[in-house]
Amino acid sequence: MGNFLKVYIKTLGCDKNGVDSDNLAALLLREGHGIVQNLQDADLIILNSCAFIEDAKKESIDAFFELSNSRKSGAKMVLAGCLAQRYSQELSEELPEADFIVGINEYENFVYALSESPQRLLTGACGLEYMELPRHFEGGASAYIKIAEGCSNVCSYCAIPYIRGRYRSRKSENVLAEARMLASQGVKELIVIAQNITSYGRDLDLGVNLSRLLRELCKIEGLEWIRLMYCYEDEITDELIETIKNEDKICKYIDIPVQHCSRRILEAMNRKSTPESIRSTIKKLRKHIPGISIRTTMIVGFPGESAEEFEELCDFVSEMRFERLGVFEYSREEGTLAADLPHQIAKETKRRRKDRIMRLQQAISLENNEKYIGKTLKVLVEERFEDGSYEGRSEFDAPEIDNAVLFTSKKALEPGCFVPVKINDAFDYDLTGEYYEPSK
Repeated sequence: MGNFLKVYIKTLGCDKNGVDSDNLAALLLREGHGIVQNLQDADLIILNSCAFIEDAKKESIDAFFELSNSRKSGAKMVLAGCLAQRYSQELSEELPEADFIVGINEYENFVYALSESPQRLLTGACGLEYMELPRHFEGGASAYIKIAEGCSNVCSYCAIPYIRGRYRSRKSENVLAEARMLASQGVKELIVIAQNITSYGRDLDLGVNLSRLLRELCKIEGLEWIRLMYCYEDEITDELIETIKNEDKICKYIDIPVQHCSRRILEAMNRKSTPESIRSTIKKLRKHIPGISIRTTMIVGFPGESAEEFEELCDFVSEMRFERLGVFEYSREEGTLAADLPHQIAKETKRRRKDRIMRLQQAISLENNEKYIGKTLKVLVEERFEDGSYEGRSEFDAPEIDNAVLFTSKKALEPGCFVPVKINDAFDYDLTGEYYEPSK
């Protein structure tokens, strides 16, 4: 294939996949290859795929063929990531268009194989070594940092443990070194991710945990916001709540995917939370951190979910009044425990239930947003439009999945800076306002 390759990488799926792509790019650059942004310039095209649910699998296959059909003559195709890991043998037989099929964390073997002994199938054991190289980060004010790989919870509906393996925490010194590197490149918002960040450190036996890691991250010069994503309710400790409360850099925002509120459904999902523990944790967070924005996700249509249990979920959403909420229709994933459960729910029923929850949340979101009218929020500027208006986010919203702040400014502003914005109106999911010139 030649000693030097121009490589195009397309990433699908979650933000954890995005970090994986950065690490893969770093490996390629170390070996003398180059990363290009134009598909037609590429000698090698890599699709970092997703296989979380059925729709994601279909999207990955469609994207693979779209890239394959659009590539220049002679360019090689690589299917990498979760889909390649989960269905490596089947895809090797059924996808001759793929020159390489590269499973999770086998990127080092893959890069070596490019110049040594090419193999179509590369899906060996999982490791964390590829994550510890200097990461290839293309810039921006916000960056994700992955503090662990895999998951050991084995929720009955989820295939992640079968794809990414058991939970493995990165050493804190490696996480901190990466965070310092990102800060030195201009990152202002660090978004802490893993399949479950609240389990961080428990497998290391070194006396480290998420709270202690966060306190060290807060010491890094240049970082202004540290955002917490994917916290399991049953592992949110009093220490963590105090850390969020006391550390100014930690956004008063937390993502807690509770999935359901019915005791029977939670047990069938193999979740450790109970209806009582969820309510208790939410109450404690709001008591100790006034104004905190709590994001959650729900799954509707889990096998056997009765009409009464769905009504219980609706009542729960109305009661908890989460600031941010997303809903997934249950996806029957082969190899998971829930796939074999009786009383699978019809697709149309799942769709109706999802729509109803989202309608409930729409009204709640508007009411929550209205409390910001007349207040001034610190906003991270993300985009400038042709008419001179801007879009950004407050600390209460994560990128891409949450609300935006749309505002005007007579002063020219650059994306990546923080500005005060006085909120003058609220909508279902967004706020509007104007740049607030501080008094001199």
